[in-house]
Amino acid sequence: MKTIAFLGTGRLGSGFVHRLLGLGHTVHVWNRSPAAAKALEAHGARAFATAAEAIAGVDRVHVALADDASVDAVLEPLVDELPATTWIIDHTTTAPTPTGARGRAWAARGKTYLHAPVFMGPANAAEGSGIMLLCGDPQACAVVLPDLERMTGKVFEMGADPARAATFKLVGNLSLLGMTALAGDIVRLAAAAGVEPEDAVAMFKAFNPGAMFPARAAKVASGPFEPASFTASMARKDVRLMIEEAARGGVELTVMPAVAARYDEAIRSGEANLDCAAPFRWPLE
Repeated sequence: MKTIAFLGTGRLGSGFVHRLLGLGHTVHVWNRSPAAAKALEAHGARAFATAAEAIAGVDRVHVALADDASVDAVLEPLVDELPATTWIIDHTTTAPTPTGARGRAWAARGKTYLHAPVFMGPANAAEGSGIMLLCGDPQACAVVLPDLERMTGKVFEMGADPARAATFKLVGNLSLLGMTALAGDIVRLAAAAGVEPEDAVAMFKAFNPGAMFPARAAKVASGPFEPASFTASMARKDVRLMIEEAARGGVELTVMPAVAARYDEAIRSGEANLDCAAPFRWPLE
């Protein structure tokens, strides 16, 4: 068993602390709002007033904070406090560019920084079920992988550059948040047309667009865009119908106007007869 410092004990961090305690580790905790860390003492953790005190004598430091700025604000003052043998494992959802720079900066100091963002909620963290993405020095990743698998469930190694894990984390969250925004347009359109939102979403018990997503995403990523199974011009017509019907019911859609604008630009560029996926490819040719 190890002595682990966990910096950041919000909902996700607290879930992880419960899991680590359940696995038999000694866990030091620190949080910028002290009450959140102090509450974990009832479950066996040791709360500290400062991050520097929390990391003293530990085997590893785990981090779950808000963003890049908070990660740097917490970790940078600890540079001289952390021995080279004490590795940092950062679970924070951060942007790829600063995450890559952070990994290089810590490596230049002769210290190990691994980026390990997760797809899970607090309950998943507490029970060790979910998905973790892991990037960093391959030898270090190999050492911590068994512990992270017990902590998390499934761990996917993404390569040596911490920016890759950050990228895939944002890609995953984009899909989830994008679906949420799209669901908002679905219930708005249904309501505008006189259909109860609950009835509209019940359709997805039989009609599962998610099953089509991998093929649609692959089409956007690499084509082919000819011959079209459904042309950009016909897709734009359907989007027009959605927006107009919502407007008749006094409702403004959120996502589809942006979709309409992208189709309009593509059609003006002569892409009316390409597949409806073509206007969303990147790079645009």
